[in-house]
Amino acid sequence: MQNQQQMGGQQATFQTPPPVITTKDQLYLTDILSWNMIAMKKAHFFAQQCQDQEIKALLEKTGQMHQRHYEKILSHLKTTEQQQSIPMQ
Repeated sequence: MQNQQQMGGQQATFQTPPPVITTKDQLYLTDILSWNMIAMKKAHFFAQQCQDQEIKALLEKTGQMHQRHYEKILSHLKTTEQQQSIPMQ
């Protein structure tokens, strides 16, 4: 999906996102990180409580998936942060 901006009745289409993270974007990213952290912790907790080995394995796999998502989001944010700290010439 392409980003669009209204300009005097015309639409301008952005091919790449602007190099700015708005406050709303930052709050949403914080929520995404929190949701993944909570899901990861819950899956691990329930896996420890589970007696059925098949279900336990699925819960651990689910927790690991949420951990990968969390780490991937953080790596994207660090990359963006590093790119923004490089002076433009």
